[in-house]
Amino acid sequence: MSEWTKSSWRNKPRIQMPDYPDQAALEAVEAQLSRFPLLVFAGEARRLKKHLAAAGRGEAFLLQGGDCAESFDQFSSDAIRDTFKIMLQMAIVLTHGAKVPVIKVGRMAGQFAKPRSAPTETVEGVELPSYRGDIINELDFTPQSRIPDPEKMLRAYTQAAATLNLIRAFSTGGYADVNQVHAWTLGFTEAEKVERYREIANRISDTLDFMTAAGVTPETAHTLQSVEFYTSHESLLLEYEEALTRVDSTTGKWLAGSGHMIWIGDRTRQPDGAHVEFASGVQNPIGMKAGPSMTSEDLKVLMAKLNPENEAGRLTLIARFGAGSVGEHLPRLIKTVREEGANVTWVCDAMHGNTIKSSTGYKTRPFDSVLREVREFFAVHASEGTVPGGVHFEMTGQDVTECTGGVRAVSDEDLSDRYHTACDPRLNASQSLELAFLVADELSGRRAARQDKAVS
Repeated sequence: MSEWTKSSWRNKPRIQMPDYPDQAALEAVEAQLSRFPLLVFAGEARRLKKHLAAAGRGEAFLLQGGDCAESFDQFSSDAIRDTFKIMLQMAIVLTHGAKVPVIKVGRMAGQFAKPRSAPTETVEGVELPSYRGDIINELDFTPQSRIPDPEKMLRAYTQAAATLNLIRAFSTGGYADVNQVHAWTLGFTEAEKVERYREIANRISDTLDFMTAAGVTPETAHTLQSVEFYTSHESLLLEYEEALTRVDSTTGKWLAGSGHMIWIGDRTRQPDGAHVEFASGVQNPIGMKAGPSMTSEDLKVLMAKLNPENEAGRLTLIARFGAGSVGEHLPRLIKTVREEGANVTWVCDAMHGNTIKSSTGYKTRPFDSVLREVREFFAVHASEGTVPGGVHFEMTGQDVTECTGGVRAVSDEDLSDRYHTACDPRLNASQSLELAFLVADELSGRRAARQDKAVS
């Protein structure tokens, strides 16, 4: 096997990537990016890997969420703040349910490229290349807009850097104060008038009151007013990834400096493909989507290639089967992992297997289907005696109408009100927090079952 380099992916079959018509312009952008500062640091990636190892053992829980695809036009400090805010609210609810630390990882500061089901799309008899995300081409349905433009990588980098800068300020500047975050959560339970959620919120309030009485406050414990927040994205556009890959001076290992965690999609996880080749050589924690077409043999090869040293926290398997199909596929993959003695962290992506077309023509995801897949994921792990390590959602802190259902009962007819996504439908703020309460119930029930078993 030839030695890995950050460009060795170029010798492998590539799919879901654009063919740039102007190679000279592409090379100029790559050269410019390769001189830019990295967006994340190696120490941060190593720390996240340790946290993910803990999640794999059941000693932590991963909350991974954010935009389907980040947009240049919709970029604003308010949008970043709102998504950050709802993830903090979800995390405090999950922490209470799981009684373990919640690892917060945003699909942010790099989630610009999207795989597509077809290379072209046709509208009113006109066929054009598919929109592949703002880092590659434009959503407008015109021939010029759909031409891949390498200059967009520079704009994506600038937006990612600005996003990270704001997230770091929010994380350490007092915005993440646990009491303030919980006050936002209480606002949700009052507005929605859902008694079962309010009961959990009140228990969280009691816990915080006890901590204050015991002298544990944001002023005396820094961890109560700051959080660790990491970024992640699908490493789809490998020219961008390579340009931001450097050697870590501390370890001598390569780091993908575009984000703390990168993942490989269900469409690009070919064992001999370019995307697996690239991810195999960087030290970042790696996620890999696993859908119904994942075979046991492929999983064995992929685990060996992506995590040859069987390092805990290195590989996160993100299951995305669709509601009603988890019981058919997840047990066989768990069996494969067990047979190989592999260290993995299991995470549930309850979004991508539940996309349907509504009666009004919009792509949507029924909230009940998302919740059902999460429950099936937990049930299989309970049956197999394995650890459900986290959840992965496409969501936004904004009040969009893209997924149906939830306590606000978004209907098919409501979808057109605030349908803003450029690609796939996202949970809105209310649906995201409701889902956190429901997942917290699952985590609390799992913890109680373990305690009962220990007593007996």
